[in-house]
Amino acid sequence: MKPEAIVSRADWLAARKALLEKEKELSRLRDRISAERRALPWVKIEKPYAFEGASGRVGLADLFSGRSQLVVYHFMFAPEWEEGCVSCSFLADHIDGANLHLRHHDVSLVAISRAPIEKLLAYKSRMGWRFEWFSSFDSTFNHDFGVSFTLADLAHGQTYYNYEKRERQTEGEAPGISVFVKDDEGQVYHTYSSYARGGDLLIGAYNYLDLTPKGRNEHGPHHNMVDWIKRHDAYEGSS
Repeated sequence: MKPEAIVSRADWLAARKALLEKEKELSRLRDRISAERRALPWVKIEKPYAFEGASGRVGLADLFSGRSQLVVYHFMFAPEWEEGCVSCSFLADHIDGANLHLRHHDVSLVAISRAPIEKLLAYKSRMGWRFEWFSSFDSTFNHDFGVSFTLADLAHGQTYYNYEKRERQTEGEAPGISVFVKDDEGQVYHTYSSYARGGDLLIGAYNYLDLTPKGRNEHGPHHNMVDWIKRHDAYEGSS
């Protein structure tokens, strides 16, 4: 690693203050986009979705756990897989810390996958996670929210993901985040979904890396986290 330049403290300060103006501009833009996100219209949920959890069968409204807002992480874990997606596992490592605070601020955050609940709970135990995880194994939930694809979809060669057509989809699962709200009468509405790199927002480790000289340092064949990330119990020295 070589620096862009070696300069005096005064020259560094001038460059840093110039960058600070751009950082402030980005913060203001992020605030405006967040306001627009909150202002999106709602879609009434008509289907009676059902999920399997650690304590049995529940409906979508039950996932709110008495709160008015629900964030769902669509965790890639197909029924035939023996362990969850490594990239989703990386993101999931960031859930429990946030959840300690979200549940006290009118937000429930859960993960949903298509794998049977027994596999989800076994993997959750292995990873040491505490968040609630639900199986949509016999539900159309994952398909309806654009994160699971049938064999027919894959055979056709063209799928719809992240609000656009994809010419090549190699896996039957994809990641995403969906947000729901429940009104005083108990009716549930869909307010927002984000896919692909939209999940970066939830990965605190990336925010740390973005502060460093090497940044995310993802220069392998995929040019993303797949080039380096491992499940946290697979790193050398982990126990």
